[in-house]
Formats: sequence, C-alpha cells, structure tokens
Amino acid sequence: MSTEAKVHRPIRGGRASGIKYTRPGRYNRPVKNYPVSPALSTPRGYSHVVTASGTMVFVAGQISMDKDGNVVGAGDLRAQTTQVLENVKAALAAAGATFADVVKMNTYVVNLDAVALPIIREVRSQYFPSENPPASTLVGVTALAFEGLLIESKLWPCSPRTNS
Repeated sequence: MSTEAKVHRPIRGGRASGIKYTRPGRYNRPVKNYPVSPALSTPRGYSHVVTASGTMVFVAGQISMDKDGNVVGAGDLRAQTTQVLENVKAALAAAGATFADVVKMNTYVVNLDAVALPIIREVRSQYFPSENPPASTLVGVTALAFEGLLIESKLWPCSPRTNS
C-alpha cells in the first residue's frame, strides 16, 4: 500500500484554470420527485415535499413592476399577481427554466386575508402545472419594499442547464 497522498482533480475547473467540464445530457430536464407522507394533510395547489436534481437556480423576489420600474396594478391584487408571475417567467427563461422546473416558492402578501387566497390561487394556476406543483409557503406581511406593492414571490427552480 502506497503512503503517498492521492491528488484529487477538481470536479469543475474555475475560470482561471481554463478547464470546462460538461456532463452528458446537459439539456435534459431535471428529475423531480414528490414524496408523500401519510402524516401530512392533502395539499391544495402546492406540494409538501419536492426533491430535484439539476442545477439549482435562485430567483430573487419578484414584484409587480414593469421593466421600466413602474408599479403595475396599484391596489389590484389580481393584476399585481399576474405581473409578478410574468416577471418570474422572464427570470426563469433567463436561466433556461420554466414554471415546471420550480421546486420551491415563497409568496409574501400585504395584509393577507381570506379574499386574497382564491385570487392568488386562480392566477397561479394559469402558470404552474396542476399536477405536482412546487412546495410553497404563503406569508402575510405588513409591507413590502416599495409603497403600493401587494405581493412578492421568490422561487427556487432546478434548471436543466448546467453551470458552465
């Protein structure tokens, strides 16, 4: 048995190394699983647990501003939710992902009440697949970063694209 230390090559070279490693099938969809626990209630419009393989992507909280920085739908939760999800769609596309790739979503709603939940669910259902939706958290807050915002969502998709 050799007493020499083994030298391990890095899995991925940094930019300075000039080495780029790729994996076969780099544009395949990530593998997602939706384990079910009999100890949990049946979720309505979300999943309790999602496991995924692929490249994790972190999407910052998206708000209802257009690309010029103007609030869209002042005072209208439905319009703001739609704009938030359109912004999410653009962010996902930049990462080579879609709504089907999202594994976790947190949504923050100003003064959340019983009237808001069906509105959010209805708009969200137009974007996310009805089967196997992402694990989700909905939180009522007193305010968001800018005056007039009613909703913000941040997501964690698992993109088919690898880091390269």
